[in-house]
Amino acid sequence: METIQEKPETLTFAKRLKFSTRTNHDSVDQLVMQSAPFLNNINYAKFLRLQHIFHLSVAPFYQNDVLQEWFPGLADLPRLSAVESDLKDLGLEPNVSSYQLATVPNLFQAIGWLYCAEGSNIGAAFLYKETQKLNFDAEHGAKHLAAHPEGRAPHWRKFVAQLDALNLTEEQESEAVKGATEAFAFYKKTLISLED
Repeated sequence: METIQEKPETLTFAKRLKFSTRTNHDSVDQLVMQSAPFLNNINYAKFLRLQHIFHLSVAPFYQNDVLQEWFPGLADLPRLSAVESDLKDLGLEPNVSSYQLATVPNLFQAIGWLYCAEGSNIGAAFLYKETQKLNFDAEHGAKHLAAHPEGRAPHWRKFVAQLDALNLTEEQESEAVKGATEAFAFYKKTLISLED
């Protein structure tokens, strides 16, 4: 069992990623909830724009041949098209021309971005429930927050097992942690820019 006393080096790779980015993750959660995305349709539309920019940034990783070898089934997981469908359900165009997408320098940092993208589907259970207050669901307006067909927890356990099977060097793991940290930072920066 992972405890606060447990040393990071004794954890699995996935748990080290979680341990190393826990404060970043928590600050993103707090900032998202402060923006009250489910208060009304206007706020939810901003949240969808945020999700669109993030998923557009990570979309190339799901089509990368090397990453697909490391994560079998990766090509079936992107949620970009679902986000764009949700935008259209709200009568919005998926236009991000005025926003800067993320640039990720290497595949090891991309692992960190994927960790954030796939991990967000676990937290999306709460978000999905909140969208129903606005009359959105898996058929209309909240497709990208719906559970994976396998179920949220089984899908996440499968992804975590793939992470832990990578057998990365210490330097490569550090790059993955850096990628995850920068993914959280990018998400926060984008959220703040949309609130202005």
